[in-house]
Amino acid sequence: MPSPPSYGKASIGDVLRSAAAVLGLSGAENVLKLPAAPRICVVLVDGLGKSLLKQRSAHAPFLRTVMAADSSGEHPRTLHAAFPSTTATSLSSLGTGEVPGRHGMVGYDVLDPRQDKVVNLLGNWDGGVDPLRWQPCPTIFEKLGTTVPSTTVSLPKFATSAMTRAALRGSEFRGATSTHARVETAVEALAATPTALVYLYWSELDKAGHAHGADSPQWERALEELDAGMKRLAATAPANTLILLTADHGMVDVPRSNRIDFSVFPELVKGVRHTAGEPRMVHLYLEPGATAANRAELMASWLERFGKLAWVITREQAIAAGYFGEVSESVSARIGDVLIVARESVAFYDLRRVRPQAIEVVGQHGSITKAEREVPLLRIPVTAKAPGRKSKRR
Repeated sequence: MPSPPSYGKASIGDVLRSAAAVLGLSGAENVLKLPAAPRICVVLVDGLGKSLLKQRSAHAPFLRTVMAADSSGEHPRTLHAAFPSTTATSLSSLGTGEVPGRHGMVGYDVLDPRQDKVVNLLGNWDGGVDPLRWQPCPTIFEKLGTTVPSTTVSLPKFATSAMTRAALRGSEFRGATSTHARVETAVEALAATPTALVYLYWSELDKAGHAHGADSPQWERALEELDAGMKRLAATAPANTLILLTADHGMVDVPRSNRIDFSVFPELVKGVRHTAGEPRMVHLYLEPGATAANRAELMASWLERFGKLAWVITREQAIAAGYFGEVSESVSARIGDVLIVARESVAFYDLRRVRPQAIEVVGQHGSITKAEREVPLLRIPVTAKAPGRKSKRR
């Protein structure tokens, strides 16, 4: 299998932590070697893998120019997403600066051992799960407190979501629906105070990829909209702002023939009590009392049928390899006994558990392949001549 993510060196979890160090947060380390700046805007583009940006750069002329010019070598230009390469996990690492094994958001949905049920960690949280207890690590925004004003700019529906409270709590939330309005809101927040940390979330690219695939005109149009938005941000942000663009994961297109309902194969679910995770990074939880022999039999069945398409590893192997970083005792049981990690263009579904429409998703992520885990870190130069508009909002 590939090496684990570069936690603490060049990972998504190092972005806000390094930004906070630049802004003077005591104890934070600027591991990404970001330059000094009184204002920092971190743009998180959902689903923008580095390889996709490079391949489709003709549709992003502004960002293509930025990539060509940003060659100082002072900071890494490639980061690793967290593992699994899914939004809930990477956003939690971004927001806390912690590895998944510590913040506990170890998948799109995972087992809650206390309730003995699978719970969603992104948009459909279970009522029996308290976001602050599930993810107890303080966020970067909470650590900054009132010393540096921090703002999250995202879609209004995320203002009080459980995911926001778990991973991004502690900042002022400003909602804006359109991409144009989000850019404008971010600029207002940057210009409102002499020092500021602004987090701007960009969701449209990921949506287009899931629905139509990254190899689609819809995805290309979404990239063009992102490119125009970043050009507008660079032209209107205060002149002394450091703008950083990164992503939570990449994406691969999976053909319909390779989207597999594994539940139709009895030997692949034998002794399995729960299934969870992403279709490209499946958690399998065994029945209580399962033996090492039971687990070995299950793994052998998966390897026999899909060993050329996926890696099949145990929880202990994944932890020892460092895929989740340092894993706390309370988090360990949330990780599957067996993990099915896609290595080729394939996705695995348990259609006994998920809605049938889920198998229609084209663009996928979750695994640790290069296309899914490598994301860009671009330093976008501000082109504004003026110091930026003062916000009229309170």
